[in-house]
Amino acid sequence: MFVDRDGTLNREVHYLASVAGLRLLPGVAAAIRRLGDAGFAIVLVTNQSGVARGRMTLATVDAIHAELARRLAARGAMLAGIYVCPHHPDAGAPPLRRRCQCRKPAPGLVRRAARDLGLDLARSYCVGDGAVDLGLAAATGTRGVLVLTGHGRATRRALDGRLPVAHVAANFRAAAKWIIDDAERSAPRRRR
Repeated sequence: MFVDRDGTLNREVHYLASVAGLRLLPGVAAAIRRLGDAGFAIVLVTNQSGVARGRMTLATVDAIHAELARRLAARGAMLAGIYVCPHHPDAGAPPLRRRCQCRKPAPGLVRRAARDLGLDLARSYCVGDGAVDLGLAAATGTRGVLVLTGHGRATRRALDGRLPVAHVAANFRAAAKWIIDDAERSAPRRRR
């Protein structure tokens, strides 16, 4: 399964630019551990246009992800991979200012992760708090799950049914429970 970072796993702070600002949302580590125990590979896919905008470096993003992975691992939760798009189509300077296939909702990050990790997109889920996450689900043929943390409530109001969503969950913990239940109902068709 593919999961957004800001507003989904950690508190939304508008350009998380330091390790000190990283705050996991309640229940995230336990939910990732349960998903892993149920056979899911959890892959973080995130747009980090703050790199292109000059608000942070890619090294800072890597440090934040290393700390995120460390905190999760300390609670028995593992990410199968972390995939980042540092680009922005209009901000910053080349080579980071460009239209790319990795910026969500484009499917590049998910397709690369699926190839790298041997994941079946037809049996996968995309979880996030933004329209780009649901657009990513539509672009990759995965099942979209909207969480109402971060920008999720505003996303639900703004979309008003315009993007397909398999489920709306109060938070990542509730999304994980629904995904595990959905996979069991659909087994063996959906299991990733």
